Amino acid sequence: MDIDDILAEVSGDGSPLETRDLQELTRAWVTERSAPELLPWPSELIERVLERIHQQIEVVEEQVGSVNPKTNFRLIVIQTELERFKFLVRSFLRTRMAKINKYALYMLSTPTQTARLSASELQYANTHQTLLEAHYRSSFLTQFPTSLQRLDDTAGGISMVEQPDTDTAVFVRVLRDIEVPIVIEGTDTDFEMRRGDVYVVRWSAVREYVMNGDAELI
Repeated sequence: MDIDDILAEVSGDGSPLETRDLQELTRAWVTERSAPELLPWPSELIERVLERIHQQIEVVEEQVGSVNPKTNFRLIVIQTELERFKFLVRSFLRTRMAKINKYALYMLSTPTQTARLSASELQYANTHQTLLEAHYRSSFLTQFPTSLQRLDDTAGGISMVEQPDTDTAVFVRVLRDIEVPIVIEGTDTDFEMRRGDVYVVRWSAVREYVMNGDAELI
């Protein structure tokens, strides 16, 4: 099964919750890795996935050492599925942490970005930024004039706070017809997006549609 198979659309009524969670988690992982900015934390999905991982670990621990061939085969299946879920969760979290490390000050100073962090991520971002500022001050900032010691300085119309480049090109696949023409800001380019189409386009032009599920990054 390749990534396209996992991300294929399924009917919410006809697929088991476990299958839908795997597909949602895979889609969240791919989207987070492809998007230039941090995306909203999928709290309900992660809670369900972590609970399932915990339950499967308990099953494996209870049945490990069984001499029953059927039980052993079942454990192999469970462990394989467990490792798949654990890999996706770990990679998903690492991707988000990399963005937090890079844009911590921007996220903490922008309410809309702060709202996208989980409670643990918010605590991590605050701790990371505090330690980073302390390191900078002890290393070199104290040697500068007071007016030049701010890490969020905007003097001269130039911000020192690094932000994601929302004009980064992304690959996007359309899941539902989008009736409103897509307009590329700063150009005279506009086009329609139809279900099944794949485009290479600026993230800023399709962010809204990826966020609401009309399209997905690939």
